[in-house]
Amino acid sequence: MDTQSLQAFLAVADSGSFSRAAEQLHLTQPAVSKRIAVLEGQVGARLFDRIGRKVALTEAGRLLLPRARQILVMVDDSRRALGNLEGRVAGSLTLATSHHIGLHRLPPLLKAYTGRHPEVRLDLHFLDSEQAYQGVLDGELEIAVVTLAPHPDPQLEVVPVWIDRLCFVCAPDHPLAGRGRLGLHELCAFDAVLPGPLTFTRGLIEGRFAAAGLDLPVALSTNYLETLKMMTAIGLGWSLLPERLVAGELHVLEVDHPPIHRPLGYLVHRSRTLSNAARAMLGLLDQAREDAARDGEH
Repeated sequence: MDTQSLQAFLAVADSGSFSRAAEQLHLTQPAVSKRIAVLEGQVGARLFDRIGRKVALTEAGRLLLPRARQILVMVDDSRRALGNLEGRVAGSLTLATSHHIGLHRLPPLLKAYTGRHPEVRLDLHFLDSEQAYQGVLDGELEIAVVTLAPHPDPQLEVVPVWIDRLCFVCAPDHPLAGRGRLGLHELCAFDAVLPGPLTFTRGLIEGRFAAAGLDLPVALSTNYLETLKMMTAIGLGWSLLPERLVAGELHVLEVDHPPIHRPLGYLVHRSRTLSNAARAMLGLLDQAREDAARDGEH
């Protein structure tokens, strides 16, 4: 059972398409089909049902799927462990981050990292925090720097680095802007524009309103905080945004409620052997954590 056939199998299973898998692997579709045929011959079972243009896993395919992921993670792990013996900081580092952190927190770290370690090829992915969590769990990502989940999976090592204070904001000409100190119930009389319903940040906000017995009047949602800022600035509703994002165009509301904070940080899989490149990145993130604590961000 060779790793190339397993990679092709996972690409087809995840994408649901031989053609999309071929694009991801930079192969022709016949080459992907050949690798799947080789794997089916090795396991002695059909792995996919091909009905028209649809591709679905067979029972044998569903059984193989988690094992295939484990095998490839173990092979990758072994390569990293052997590479680490040389002591060089080189090779590839697969790192995921959210758009907000990638724009507002990571640039100085990435600049310092690439300057110190020019032999590392940085494979940077911009993902929603929830997708990045799953990517680290599945072994597809070595590090994720994201909004941290309230209840992280015990397989993950989760380290807070920064704390975002979320501010209640609206457009300067919004009806709420002319009022004084507000209660949460007064906000609920107006539309809100908030992060998507499946995000960690939305869950944090909903939890605070639910504890007060209130339902959030969400008119629009998006996972991109810069887009939320724009929608708030043009008067589509009030919002909760990181303090770093609110300067200038938005009016900060005084709300009679304890501050809402969301933790940002990194996560790695506890069972994964980290490359020297990853360890060097974690060193910079730990230094950023110390700097943030000294500057009062914790």
